[in-house]
Amino acid sequence: MSYVYSIIVTICRKLETVIKKSLFFNIIRTIFLFFENLLLNSYILKLYPQKEKIKIKSKILNEDLLSPPVVILVFSLFLICGISAVTSSLVITIIIGFVSFLLGALILPKFFLNNIDPEDKNGKNKFISFKTEDIYAIGFVLFIVAVIFFCINIGYVKGIPLLKPSLRYQLKAALTMPVFLIIPAIAIIESVYIKYYQENKLTRRAVRFRFLIITGIGIVILLFLAYRTPILALILLMIIIGYYGKVISLIEIITLGLIGVIGIIGIGYMRSLNEMMISKSTNPFYTLQYRADFTMHVLDKINFLSGDFGIMHGGFILKALPGSDYGPRMMVGYLISWRDGVTITPTLIGGMLIDFGKLGVAAGMGLLGFILGIGYKLLKISQDYVYIGIYAILLTYTILGVETGILDVQVLFYFAVGAIIYIANMVYSVKSNNQI
Repeated sequence: MSYVYSIIVTICRKLETVIKKSLFFNIIRTIFLFFENLLLNSYILKLYPQKEKIKIKSKILNEDLLSPPVVILVFSLFLICGISAVTSSLVITIIIGFVSFLLGALILPKFFLNNIDPEDKNGKNKFISFKTEDIYAIGFVLFIVAVIFFCINIGYVKGIPLLKPSLRYQLKAALTMPVFLIIPAIAIIESVYIKYYQENKLTRRAVRFRFLIITGIGIVILLFLAYRTPILALILLMIIIGYYGKVISLIEIITLGLIGVIGIIGIGYMRSLNEMMISKSTNPFYTLQYRADFTMHVLDKINFLSGDFGIMHGGFILKALPGSDYGPRMMVGYLISWRDGVTITPTLIGGMLIDFGKLGVAAGMGLLGFILGIGYKLLKISQDYVYIGIYAILLTYTILGVETGILDVQVLFYFAVGAIIYIANMVYSVKSNNQI
């Protein structure tokens, strides 16, 4: 695995060097640094308070607000948004999922990584660390690739899907998937900014400014393609990384969260108006309620079809692989309505149900909880920028997966990479302990 990592880093470092030597990049960089210096030293920006004036004395709010159990809170709120009641069988399935997730997130991690000491001078009981230059190069190249494919998409459909919604259905998955690399790219770059802040290479004000700029660029790119869920992903990433990197205050987190929710409702409302699915007199919150209600209705059907042991036994998750005749969400549409070409989101536990039923929900949610739990423990122990970034990506996609499910191949890849890094740390921790 280290050999693969070395190859990736070598390629990214060389591409970064080539790009940074180009005239176009240096012009953009000079303009950015000019405005950054101008704004950071402006009188207006200095009026904005950098620290909270009101301190809330709560360990949960100040340290554990975005710990793994937040997934259960979000899932519960999603259930509340639904208008119709669900069957008792689905209630039992959801309870099984919740309990398994909490066991995996809160109990199992207690048995691992107990001997890691970041302050150990001998370096025996430390976590696995990465070179900042290598990590930044990966994020930088992913960002450039995403921007290039964004331009390719705009040229391919000959317009901006946000301004002309019909163009969105002309986008090709093979061309749009690389654009979504902007999400992990921004997470990596923001994490590196946290590292610079920890080393006093960047001020807190500068980090916050760069967070806003790079997240704003990502939002504009995804907004132009008329996607809304990835936009929420970028906002969540900024919140989680900023929270654990100690550059975003609690009040700002609440504000950003509200902006994200309002933005998603607004984009959904405007899209529904443009596609004539609702009228102007319709309550904007109706689109959110309808979406939650429809998704839970779908989950109810999936729960009925899958029973205790599922119906596809691993075949459903394989539909995420490129080249499959049906994608996972299209397969959901086929299973519950026997129609081709319909994509339907099955929630976080829908895929687990289809493959292995209630048993799959128990195992799948337990495993998901453990991955997030061990990642959170490693983050808290190390306070390292890499583990802040990894945890932010995994938690973000889990929260979004409450409705959409974790079914996209690139998202599954992120979880696989995160799990491998966490397992490597656990093995490293055991070996270090045996050497003492």
